[in-house]
Amino acid sequence: MATPDPSQVLGRVTLVTGPEEFLAERTVQAVRAAVRKADPEAEFSETSADLLTMATLGELAAPSLFSSTRCVVVRSFEDLPEESVAGLLDYVGSPAEDVALVLVHGGGQKGSGVLTKLRKEGAVTEVKSVPLKPSEFTGFVVNELRQLKVKIDGEAAAFLVQAVGQDLRSLAAAASQLAGDFAGQPITTAMVKTYFGGRAEAKSFAVADHAIAGQAAKALEELRWALDRGTAPVLITSAVAGGLRSLARFKSAPRGMRDNDLMREVGVPAWKLRTLRDQSRGWDDSGLARAIRLVATADAEIKGQAHDAAYSLEKMVLEIVRARPARTN
Repeated sequence: MATPDPSQVLGRVTLVTGPEEFLAERTVQAVRAAVRKADPEAEFSETSADLLTMATLGELAAPSLFSSTRCVVVRSFEDLPEESVAGLLDYVGSPAEDVALVLVHGGGQKGSGVLTKLRKEGAVTEVKSVPLKPSEFTGFVVNELRQLKVKIDGEAAAFLVQAVGQDLRSLAAAASQLAGDFAGQPITTAMVKTYFGGRAEAKSFAVADHAIAGQAAKALEELRWALDRGTAPVLITSAVAGGLRSLARFKSAPRGMRDNDLMREVGVPAWKLRTLRDQSRGWDDSGLARAIRLVATADAEIKGQAHDAAYSLEKMVLEIVRARPARTN
């Protein structure tokens, strides 16, 4: 969330709802920044909803000797006592002009009744912090770097997601590191690989991509590299299974769909559609079904510890390559 104008938060209530803690905290910090912009001497305070009464709210919102401008953050709003609801709604109906009140609700049904009432109030602005869909993480990285005045192409952003994973805090930190080290330069896939290419997740996806593309030698090379450096075998079967499932969804999608609709149907970003189109040319439905069964077998062997993991994975890779009716080695 970009820093809002002070007029959008002072004399108003910002209602933050949803389970994605990183995005919720971003909103809280944005409100604080707006208040600080309005008054560098502003007072900031926090409490949890289970401790909130009209008396404590009055104390938190009261002007100090140094400034009348205040920012009050109430965490775990779902725990607001029933006896405090009426008083809070009275305040929200006529909020103090120099106070920014932030109510943070972690999602779920608890406290949903008071949320419904708050949403009807004109002084309330709701900001939702919901978990991202798999196809949205690449866009998150692109936007993070855009705010840092750095460009990144879609393929490089997607590789960063593969390498770092889908934890937003980690992705934001990685984006910040890249922006600091490559200030003023467009971020390429090669730059991302320099910093993050050795991560377990990245190597797992590399194994998957090469195996699905029918490139046995490259897939085995990446597999042995990953295992030698301690990558968990289940990460590799998970990556291959995910790649095959995406390919199956792509192949079963109705013909003639526009890319935007196809992205939603398959659950992948735009750059991945290009990869899936290339991969799909080497597969038919029976071969793809066989490959998915091969991964399930390898995964069961690994988790059951009945076979040597490296042997199971190498066999899986070779048999997936053989399952392709059209092979490119």
